[in-house]
Amino acid sequence: MSALTIIFTILQVLSGLAVTTIVLMQSGKSAGLSGSISGGADTFLAKGKAKTLDAKLAKATKWFALAFVLLTLILNLI
Repeated sequence: MSALTIIFTILQVLSGLAVTTIVLMQSGKSAGLSGSISGGADTFLAKGKAKTLDAKLAKATKWFALAFVLLTLILNLI
């Protein structure tokens, strides 16, 4: 096993742990049928939604998931 493979494997494990942690930190989106009915008004009236913690966690989830997929592809090619 080369040093490059070990480094990419460690980075992949860390990004997988980060994705798991970030997803567990996020709050639930809605609670059943009542959440889907009142959800439209909530998203329309929430002007500062991009600055909330949940929005930042959602963005971080996307980036860490992308890093995880790219590291998986790189490790597959090595």
